[in-house]
Amino acid sequence: MVERLDMTFHALADPTRRGMLATLAQGEKSIGELAQPYAMTLAGASKHVQVLERAGLVTRRRDGRTHRCALNPAPLAEANQWLQQWAMFWNTRLDGLEALLREAKGDGE
Repeated sequence: MVERLDMTFHALADPTRRGMLATLAQGEKSIGELAQPYAMTLAGASKHVQVLERAGLVTRRRDGRTHRCALNPAPLAEANQWLQQWAMFWNTRLDGLEALLREAKGDGE
C-alpha cells in the first residue's frame, strides 16, 4: 500500500494532473479533451495520463483511434484514509493545546 500511496501523491503533486482528475470526475474524456484546457499536445497530455494510470487513478480504453480515460477514485479514497489518521492526530494535539490555553487564561484572571 505504501508504494501505491507514494504513486498517488506523486501523481497529485502536479497541478495539470489534478486538473485532469477534476475533469474526469465529470465523466469519461478523450486525451484530446483532457489536453484542451492546457493548450498542450496530445503527446504531452498522454504522458500526464500515463502517470495517473501508473498510480491507478485513471483507466484508459481505446475506442477506435481515440483513447478514452475514466477516473478510478479508489486510490484517492486510500490517500484520504491515510490523511485522516493525521487529521485525528492533529485534532487531538490541538484540542489539548486549547485546553491548556483555557486553563492558563483562567489562572491569570
